[in-house]
Amino acid sequence: MSSIAVVLIVLVALLHAYFLVLEMFLWTKPQGMKVFRNTPEKAEITKVLAANQGLYNGFLAVGLLWAAFAGKVDVALFFLGCVVVAALYGAYSVSKRIFYVQGVPALAAIAAVLLG
Repeated sequence: MSSIAVVLIVLVALLHAYFLVLEMFLWTKPQGMKVFRNTPEKAEITKVLAANQGLYNGFLAVGLLWAAFAGKVDVALFFLGCVVVAALYGAYSVSKRIFYVQGVPALAAIAAVLLG
């Protein structure tokens, strides 16, 4: 795997680690509510769901890091594909902004993996 591919995969992994922190630990805090455009009431009601969502983002981050540092192209493509699918669904169901934040970096990493 090329160095560019590894850097882009790690970038996507770090984004998902950040999402884990936002969703599991900062969901009801000002920073979390600002990022997700939540009210305190909505954040409180949905905090358990958000924590579960954050845990899954952590699984994506760990899988991506494993793939990048073990040089596993097939594993990298699997986890990057999962990120793209999640970004497409998020863009459809919540906000198109999700595709740009999650999907575009993952697609760039996929291109780097396939070209490298």
